[in-house]
Amino acid sequence: NVSLAGDTKLVGMGLPVSAPSVQNALYTILVMLGILGNATVFVVIGKSVIMDRGGGRTSDIIIINMTLSNLLVSLMRNTLLVISDMGVKIYLSKGWCQYFMGFWVWLRSVNVWSTLFLSAFHFRTLRRVAPTIACQGIPKTLLLSLALIWFLNFIYSIPAHIFSTNGGINTTETLMLVSSTTRPLLGCVWKFPSSAHGLAYATTSIIINEAIPIILMVFTNLGSFFTLYTYGRTQSSGKDAPLIKRVPAERRAAKVILALIMLFIASWGTSVISVNYFNYSRGSSVEFLLVIARFSNTTFIAMSPVFLAVGHRRLRAFIKSLLSH
Repeated sequence: NVSLAGDTKLVGMGLPVSAPSVQNALYTILVMLGILGNATVFVVIGKSVIMDRGGGRTSDIIIINMTLSNLLVSLMRNTLLVISDMGVKIYLSKGWCQYFMGFWVWLRSVNVWSTLFLSAFHFRTLRRVAPTIACQGIPKTLLLSLALIWFLNFIYSIPAHIFSTNGGINTTETLMLVSSTTRPLLGCVWKFPSSAHGLAYATTSIIINEAIPIILMVFTNLGSFFTLYTYGRTQSSGKDAPLIKRVPAERRAAKVILALIMLFIASWGTSVISVNYFNYSRGSSVEFLLVIARFSNTTFIAMSPVFLAVGHRRLRAFIKSLLSH
């Protein structure tokens, strides 16, 4: 059993009452910002999609999907961390731990791939040579792609349901995954048959849901900017006029998406490094790195609505209207 340790000292943020009050306050603020911000984005853009007779813009639907995953992570995991930090000690049964651990892995994995999907979609839009054909309703291929993201990540989360259990009051975590939690939340811990099985699952998680999406995000965003640069150079020649006309708007969208992806890579990458340093090295900086992982896990969810508000016309109009009143 690689998820239980013998001593009673919890690593990093193990005890709900062990974190300084300043850390707890800052983390609570980030979580609340994540909930309010993503709920606002979801409602405002969702309302415009519903009211649009054409079924809404495809990019808006992708943003709604990403925002929904952010919101669910905040509500189903991060709020529980805040409650735990307040000193409320809750220890779940094995069945509930399996449910929550699987659900957390599922939501976080969907969150990663939904963010990548936004970047990939914009790259594909820029690379399209032919003008976009307007169609009524939401494209079926889009709905199928989004459903596939949720379904495949649900399959991926099944081992998280199987290989988890409930621990005791003095339980420590000796193996962690970025996609679940960086400490024994609600007493739930990993329970693999052996250390080799645990590290194999953690390594697979690094490759599939952490390294590959980040690499693809980098390449798709670089590809988007290269495509815009190419269109810009042909502007004076008058070729591809329909595309060139869209370049300024697409460049603004590319900047917003690039900022989102950079924020994601910074926060997610920091968490990946911190958690895997804990898994494989266990040096003197473990406690400090796990605190960083805790905050970096939440930074993208809390700040992404701000980036979207800067670049999305309807969100800007809503915020201006809200501030004027």
